[in-house]
Formats: sequence, structure tokens, C-alpha cells
Amino acid sequence: MVAGARGGCAQAGAGRRGLLALLLAVSAPLWLQAEELGDGCGHIVTYKDSGTMTSKNYPGTYPNHTVCEKTITVPKGKSLILRLGDLDIESQTCASGYLLFTSSSDQYGPYCGSMTMPRELLLNTNEVTVRFESGSHISGRGFLLTYASSDHPDLITCLERANHYLKTEYSKFCPAGCRDIPGDISGNVVDGYRDTSLLCKAAIHAGVIADEVGGQISVFLRKGISRYEGILANGVLSRDGSLSDKRFLFTSNGCSGSLSLEPDRQIRASSSWEWINETGDQVRWSPGQARLQDQGPSWASGDRSKNHKQREWLRIDLGEKKKITGIRTTGSTQSNFNFYVKSFVMNFRDNNSKWKTYKGIVNDEEKVFQGNSNFRDPVRNNFIPPIVARYVRVIPQTWHQRIALKVELLGCQIAPSNDSLVWHKTSVNTVGSTKEDETISKPIPPEEMPKGLNITTIVIPLVLFFVLAAGVGIVAVLRKKKKKGNPYGSSKTQKTDCWKQIKYPFARHQSAEFTISYDNEKEMTQKLDLITSDIAG
Repeated sequence: MVAGARGGCAQAGAGRRGLLALLLAVSAPLWLQAEELGDGCGHIVTYKDSGTMTSKNYPGTYPNHTVCEKTITVPKGKSLILRLGDLDIESQTCASGYLLFTSSSDQYGPYCGSMTMPRELLLNTNEVTVRFESGSHISGRGFLLTYASSDHPDLITCLERANHYLKTEYSKFCPAGCRDIPGDISGNVVDGYRDTSLLCKAAIHAGVIADEVGGQISVFLRKGISRYEGILANGVLSRDGSLSDKRFLFTSNGCSGSLSLEPDRQIRASSSWEWINETGDQVRWSPGQARLQDQGPSWASGDRSKNHKQREWLRIDLGEKKKITGIRTTGSTQSNFNFYVKSFVMNFRDNNSKWKTYKGIVNDEEKVFQGNSNFRDPVRNNFIPPIVARYVRVIPQTWHQRIALKVELLGCQIAPSNDSLVWHKTSVNTVGSTKEDETISKPIPPEEMPKGLNITTIVIPLVLFFVLAAGVGIVAVLRKKKKKGNPYGSSKTQKTDCWKQIKYPFARHQSAEFTISYDNEKEMTQKLDLITSDIAG
């Protein structure tokens, strides 16, 4: 009995150990999964020479027992610039949480807790591995990091605000990926932005840079205004803001004016909605009503179903090829018709060419633009790079209740290809300026031409003068052989007649243009003949 009992206990013990081993085998992958590379990474956007990276949940508390490891690179031959916008790791000794940068030859860090870390690291390499690791902790935001190549020494982070700088005008480089970083902006491209707004996020909102690639921004400060009106633009929602001491605006190339449209001739649609109202009148929502600046209802498609048999579209003919830098859209603008387009794509073409789809910068996929969120408020989307075409089509992708659109295209005329014959009048404009480029059709003097009088205005009169003087001398010699005395007449005659006639053909008057005309050669010849005849007399 005892032996049997012992045997049973042994079997039970072996069974428990087997069960424990099975549980460990099952749970091990789950435990290891919590420390897989990348599971502690948050927002990451990278482009050729810049990018943005954060820990998971930033700016909320990063999770326990996570690892984020990412290798970032810039083009060969360049060196890396790293800028830390924020670092908040609870561990004071870096034993249970740290941020570390490792290249092929150097190591920077680890950094954690309250230790001092440089806000900027200039590396002697084009590649570095970023590693963030967390253990058990209670609080901590983690990190926010931006990077760029050495071509952009004025790199800033996504957290920089205009009131961080004292200069009234300056230029900075914004990295790719700042659009979705938490932080408010107030204002719009026309009135300017409150100086507490995030710089790079405001630049995306204004259409100065694309979030996918980042770019250079030029900022200038002005006196603040009492109220800032917020709108949705380029996927960024700007909020209304109150009085501030300062505001900032962005400089632009001036190609953001409204492109005029003639509704009856230039706007067409795949279909239009028609219905009979209570009084028996026919109401049409035609494409001619699609101009944003016009009052009344918008264009609306005839098909209300969500599964259209064909893609609905609104086509605009600009009359000639133009540079299109953006589009503003609204819904129906009628409170009792809550219709609007939530997303759309763009097609474009020139004369006798096929329709092309506007695609993203980074990938070769059809770019879907964020549209309206209600029937009333306008939304702006910018095209970076711009569309250069005569015809464009707006093709709705998603909508609320029924497709309804009002549009305004932004852009400018295309400058003539021969720049030497056109002088572009330049001025300091804001992005919000509605003026188109002013073009003055005047020749541009070559850069090497010296300032002052044109040399031809001096040489040609002198040559004519000496030729005439030689002619007068020859006549005098011939006359001297036939007649003695003064061949030129009296001294009085010499002063009042001959030289008076010689003076006028070469008189020059002050003028803004130094132009020599050869159309009156006959008149000039007659004057010279008159001088010769007077001398002969």
C-alpha cells in the first residue's frame, strides 16, 4: 500500500511538473512578445533626409516592458543631425528604462531620468540605431526625436512654437512627420497664426510644406489680432484663438490666388440633381452652381445611393494650362440639405491627353484628400507639388447623404518660357495673399550690363559728329581754291546758323528708356543736306 501510494505521488508530481513546463512553454512567447523590437515605438515618419519618431502613446505614459529599436539613415556623404524635442523617462539609473544611440563607431547614451542630455547631436555618420527600452514604471512621456541630414543645420523639432524665438524674421527647417504630433495651432493662412502655435504644424496647415517630406519655412512676426479664426486645412484642424501680442505668417511665392471660373462654360458634371419643391417649381443643383463664391445651393449629383454605378465627377476647364496649387471646398451650404463630400481624389489632363491621377509624394498611390465634415465650413487642400494642367476633375470617394460640392481652385498663370523677355515684379507676400503674380512685359537687361547710361548713347552721336565735321572740312578746302577770304562767312553767321543747325540733330533728352530709333533716317538726311547747302551758300 505504501509503495503504491508513493508511486501515485510520484506520478502526480511528475504530472504537475509537466503541466508547469507546458504553461511556461505557452506563456513564454507571450512574455517575449512584450519585448519585441518595435512594440514600444509610436509615431514614425521618415523621408529621404528627415523624419520624426516618438515612443508609444506619446505624450501619454509609455507602456511597461517595451522595446523600440529603429535604424535611421540619410543619403550617403551626409551626416546626421538629431534633435530631442522631449525626453521623460522615469528610471534614474537607466537600469529599467533608457534611450540609446549607436552608430558603427560611436555610442551616445544611455539617457534617462533627470540627467542632462544635449538637445542636439551632430554625428559623423549617415546612419544610427535608436533604441528605447522600458521596464516597470508609473509615469513618463518617453521621447520625441527629429532628425535631418547635414544639409539642414537649422532643423527644429515638431514642438517648437513661434514665441520661442525673438527675431521678427527667420527661416527654419521642419522635418517630415509633424502633422499628427499633439499640440494646438490657432489661426489661418490669411490672417496669420497666434504666436503660441506650433510652427511646423502651422506650416502644414498653411500649405507651405507637405507633412510627408517636411521642408524649409520662412516666418515673419506681426502685431497680434483680437481673434483668430480656425479652419480645417491639409488634414490639420486649426482652432479659434483669442487676443495675442504677436502673430506670425509665412512668406510664399504668391501663387495662391483664386483662379476665376465661368460657371456656364467651364464647369461640367457627370450628373445633376433635380427636384420639384412645394410650390411646383423645378429646383436644379447644376454644375454651374459649383463656384464657392456664389450664393445659393451647390452642385449635387443625381445619384443619391452610396454604391454608384459609375464614379461621379465635377470637371473644370481653366481655358488654358495653369499652375494649380490648391483647392477649397464646401458642401451644400444649405442648412436644410446636410450634404457634403468627406473625401475625394483629383484627376487632371491637358489638351488631347489622357486623364492622370494625382498621387502622393512618397508613394505612387492615388492620393485621397480629406474633405468636409459639415455642409457649411470651407476646407482647403494644397497640392505639393502643384498640378499644371488645363482640365481638372474632382472625384468624390465618400460623402454624407448626397454628393454636393462648391469649389475654388487656387493658383496662378504659368510664366512664359522665355524668362529673358519677362520681368516678374516681386514683393513680399504672405501665403494668404489673393493677388496673382504681376508680370510686366519688358526686356530684362543682362546681369553683366553696368548701371548708368548705355554706351551706344554716347558713341553713335560722337561718330556722326566727327563724320559731319570731316565733311565740312572737305567742303571748306574745295571752296578755298575758288574763293579767297573766310569760306565759312562771318563770325556771327558761324555762331547763329551753321552750328545751330548742327546742334539739334544730336540733342539728347532725359528719358527712362535709352532707345535709338532709325525710322527717321530720311529726316536726318534732309537736315544734313540743309547744313551742307547753308555752308555752300
